[in-house]
Amino acid sequence: MDWNLLTCGIRGHISYAPEEPGPRERLHAISAAGDAWRCLRCGTFVPGAPSASGPAAEAPAVRRGKELRSAFILRLFAVERFLRAIIVAVIAYVAWRFKYSQHSIEQAFNRELPVVRTLLRSLGFNVDHSKLIGLIQHAFTLNPRTLTWLAVAAAAYALIEILEATGLWLLKRWGEYFAMVATSIGIPYEIYDLTAKITVLRVVFFAVNVALVVYLVLTKRLFGARGGKKAYDARLRSESIMDSALAALEKPGPTAEQAAEDGADAPAQKTDRPASTADVPASGTAHAGGTAHGPVSPGWPAPGRQR
Repeated sequence: MDWNLLTCGIRGHISYAPEEPGPRERLHAISAAGDAWRCLRCGTFVPGAPSASGPAAEAPAVRRGKELRSAFILRLFAVERFLRAIIVAVIAYVAWRFKYSQHSIEQAFNRELPVVRTLLRSLGFNVDHSKLIGLIQHAFTLNPRTLTWLAVAAAAYALIEILEATGLWLLKRWGEYFAMVATSIGIPYEIYDLTAKITVLRVVFFAVNVALVVYLVLTKRLFGARGGKKAYDARLRSESIMDSALAALEKPGPTAEQAAEDGADAPAQKTDRPASTADVPASGTAHAGGTAHGPVSPGWPAPGRQR
């Protein structure tokens, strides 16, 4: 899948006209439809006026290739974090409200439980051994102080999940570090839970968290992995169309000393007298210092000579 073309097809092209003549020439072309400017994402020359113009240093930073795929994956993780935050926030709210209405809720539960038990038994369900009923009955034994700490802990966890989701969705470097550290802290507890009892939900949560940590460390090169931020930024610059255009212009040409050395390596040409027809073999083969089609150009080796 070409992420560049897919993104341009959805969001449109991003072209830029730099003020400097060098990069401007590399990003500009003349087409049958008139002026065309190269898209900084997919590299296609798009007819019409550029999206923006200005100094090359102020060109927009455009994500390309692997970065577009990475952005898609990180935002999937962000959605999962948002959903988790919503669920935990609801638990925090319920625990907080339950603290103030615990006695009335317990009375209502005990009053309605026989009706619910009879209804469920008629449908073939035995609620006497239901884990949900046992959990509700255990909640009635909790004191208000315990419920308060439970609500505070759930609210703090929901806030952490919101921060993770926000940083990942915005594709910020701090968000990647925060998500990696916060997720890593909870992995030992998840391993302990799995040693106590293995459930599908626990395995799924554990797999998602481990995948996020490994993905962030390897692809974003966090904490110095794979060369760290320096190598990560260098890869981004190598993929940038604008940076590539600027780098091509900054490549130095041959110096005067190098040009003199190249000229010295070239075979010397006779300039003391004009060439005559006797100097050119009739067979069309080349003599020293030239060929049948004329003298050897400086800087190119004569036939049969290794440069």
